[in-house]
Amino acid sequence: MKKLILLLFVVSANISLAQETALLRLNYEKGASYDVTMNMSQDMGAVMSMGMGITINLKITDVDGDTYDSEMKFTKMTMDMLQGGNVMSFDSTKKEEDLDAGGKQMKTQIQPMLDALMYVKGDNLGEILEIKIEPNVMGMEDIAKQSSNVVYPKEAVKVGDNWTMTKEEKGMKMDFVYTVKTISENDVILDISGEISGIATGKITGDMLIDRASGIPVNSNINMLMNVSGQEMTSKVTMKTIKK
Repeated sequence: MKKLILLLFVVSANISLAQETALLRLNYEKGASYDVTMNMSQDMGAVMSMGMGITINLKITDVDGDTYDSEMKFTKMTMDMLQGGNVMSFDSTKKEEDLDAGGKQMKTQIQPMLDALMYVKGDNLGEILEIKIEPNVMGMEDIAKQSSNVVYPKEAVKVGDNWTMTKEEKGMKMDFVYTVKTISENDVILDISGEISGIATGKITGDMLIDRASGIPVNSNINMLMNVSGQEMTSKVTMKTIKK
């Protein structure tokens, strides 16, 4: 009888755990500050390879109901590129005299991005509502959009639930599928999958760790294997967010 009761308790506990739900929302606090680190790489074999690292300071300047206002500024940027046998490297923490000729050339293009300030308004689902760059620098809006790499569903989710999100950038369409893998007291873990279409075709895989209390994706990994004009390319993006 004791074994039967224990078995029923274990089964009941597992069913309860499996049915636990989480309402995913960005619960930002006014005045909070975060360091967001993004590392991106692209590899097309002998044709081209590139690695970029960016650290962004994100400051929440206001929270009003379901929306928030923030200021974002690049605090560090590194880039290594191999194309046509030529190697170019840049590190914003280095003095100009310590950069090689290629690094100095890249600095003239990247420095305006480091000097600019991004003003971003979003909602607690993760949708970017408005972006303003001062002074305006081409390409920075795309990077600001990448700071939000998931839009949450309106309903609470449980293990096994999934939802979709579509991004379109420069002729490439990315259909993401987010599936709830686990829900614990502190975290929600998602599996990421999806399809790429348009000027490139391919598959998306990855995972994401969300802090359940704040709703902030503290770690995410997205991998893309795609074909671009008959050339295979792999792309990887990792993102980490730490509250200061």
